[in-house]
Order: sequence, then structure tokens, then C-alpha cells
Amino acid sequence: MTTNLLPLKRRSDKLAVRRDYDNPVLAIQDEMNRMFDRFFTDPFDLAPYDREWMAEFNPRVDVSETEKEVKVVAELPGMDEKDIQLSLEHDTLVISGEKKSESEDKGKNFHRVERSFGSFSRVIALPSEVEADKVEAEFKKGVLTVTLPKPASAIKTSKKIQIKAS
Repeated sequence: MTTNLLPLKRRSDKLAVRRDYDNPVLAIQDEMNRMFDRFFTDPFDLAPYDREWMAEFNPRVDVSETEKEVKVVAELPGMDEKDIQLSLEHDTLVISGEKKSESEDKGKNFHRVERSFGSFSRVIALPSEVEADKVEAEFKKGVLTVTLPKPASAIKTSKKIQIKAS
């Protein structure tokens, strides 16, 4: 049996050492103690979530492809089309902009703020070449849809081949 002489760090989510208990009930009790310690020191702690990720606005994007086009759909809730910039650079689509705070509430004590504001930039690598002069963008109800048609040379033509039985 190996024993570790390093002290345990009680306040962090990651233990400095791993303790192998002879009794599994002690392991459960230790975990419960850590959960209660975390709750009573910071009841609004977002432990399972990364605070840095929640602090910045990063829109969700879907990219789909058909034979004739590539479609990019981005969720940009609470934004206006004038706050969004689109650019096409070689084989990438760049969506950037800034989500502004609606108002500043002075005198209020916030216990939790989950809405995020700030500038963002998403660079999406396109799966195939597109016709830059025919790209269309539509912004409706907080959803940006960018349609990027493929050139005729990129559209794959297929021919069905008849199989002969011998």
C-alpha cells in the first residue's frame, strides 16, 4: 500500500492527491463535504461552467453543405444587422460585430449575470470554394443566414452507370 504525504487542498475542485479509501463511505463523505464547502463559500458559483466562456459573447454557428451551396446560420440574439460585419477571405467566412449592453443599471446589486456583451469574431473555414459575387446574407429575428453558392466547377456531376448481368 502506498501512502502519499502531500496535503490535500480542500478549496479547489481538483485534488492535489488522490486518496484511495478502504471504505467507500468515507470517499462519499469527503465529496459531500467539498460540495457543502463550495456552496457555503460561494452559493452562486458556476462550478460546472467556465466563467471566462460565459463572460464573452460567442455566437453559435451551423454550417451545412448541399451540392449547390454552403449555408452558414448564426444565432445573434439581441443584435441589429448594422452591428454585424461579414467578409469573405479566400476559403473562410468571417462574421464579426459587437453586442452592446442595452442599459446600465446603477444602484442594482446583481447576484448573477448570464447575458454577455462585447465584440466577437467567428472565422468559419468553408468546405469548398464559393462564388464570392453571388453570396447572399439575410438577418431575421436574431438569426443570420449566409448562403454561399458553389461555382459550376465545384458542383459534382454524377452519372448513373447501368450494370449488365452476364
